[in-house]
Amino acid sequence: MATCVAGVLFRRHCGLAWIVGCNRQQSRNVATKSKLQMVGKLAPKKDGKYPSGQLFVHSIFGYRGVVLFPWMAKIYDRDIPGNKKDKLLSKLEASKSKDPQLNKDPDAESMIKPDTNKEVQAKTQVYYQVLMDFNDLPHIRAESEGVTFLGNRDQGSSRLYRVVGLDNVSHDDVLPYVSSEIQPIQHDLFDKFLEHAAGNDPPYMPITTLKEWKTKNHPFLELSEVHRETTENIRVTVTPFYLGAESYEGKNYHWRYCVRIENLGDKAVQLRERSWKIFSISGTLENVKDRGVQGVEPVLSSIHAGHSAFQYTSHVTLKSPSGHMWGSYRMEREDGIWFDARIPPFSLESKEHSNPDPHGGVFG
Repeated sequence: MATCVAGVLFRRHCGLAWIVGCNRQQSRNVATKSKLQMVGKLAPKKDGKYPSGQLFVHSIFGYRGVVLFPWMAKIYDRDIPGNKKDKLLSKLEASKSKDPQLNKDPDAESMIKPDTNKEVQAKTQVYYQVLMDFNDLPHIRAESEGVTFLGNRDQGSSRLYRVVGLDNVSHDDVLPYVSSEIQPIQHDLFDKFLEHAAGNDPPYMPITTLKEWKTKNHPFLELSEVHRETTENIRVTVTPFYLGAESYEGKNYHWRYCVRIENLGDKAVQLRERSWKIFSISGTLENVKDRGVQGVEPVLSSIHAGHSAFQYTSHVTLKSPSGHMWGSYRMEREDGIWFDARIPPFSLESKEHSNPDPHGGVFG
């Protein structure tokens, strides 16, 4: 993506409309005749980390936000040519052409063991924990309650808490901007985590509450691994998080995982079905297949138009402390072609820690 410098940022009263100079959303949003409100100006992108308090626009989903703190994540990108999974899948396709019976076997691909992290060279990239502007949440295609917490146990079972307006954003997705407003982001936690500091760059500084909240909730906020794979111009990115364990009818281990699905092609596609394989270290393999995701079958427009990405969060529970997941999305392209977009395999690893208090002194 080109670097955006000194662009002007607007918000449409009935939704999102960003005019950001060289952002790819420009062409579809500038033409709107709705009333626009200026909210700031774009600043130069940085190669290094953005500090706490940096305002930004999400380059894919278009919402405004503010950086809380960074994470250093390992990116396992299976788009590298010649990786082992691609070779094995090619062999499977060749076998299907010779043996038509394999095309009728829904578990044929399960004969291919998923990649382990050791088979794909990881690179390190900066991600950020961010607050999302409440005003923008109704207009984006990213789940606004994507961060969940496994709270204190109650009679042997744990309660799952959801926090609205928290997200994890890669450095590449950050379009920094400046604003003259004292509280430019509408979020209940903005003034509990940050304070205005005139003359500073950025003019918002973290306060003690944010540092304490990060320390207390670090175990299941931490973003350490990101897995990515592209099939037929559909890029699927998965980020797993360990939530904790509970002793209820035996030991149960819980994870959440965030999935972003992006269309990088010139034709619109629709996600019709999902198919997951969930393997536990105890030796069990569960197959999950259903229509759509989160109750919808999202349409992903071409990369040149709006709504080319969709993001959601889900959860999984195992009886064992580790396992892994992989699968595919059944996609239908606008030209009538159906294909499977692979979901990159990722590990489910537990960590030894106590279940923290999700309120952390600020969620009361």
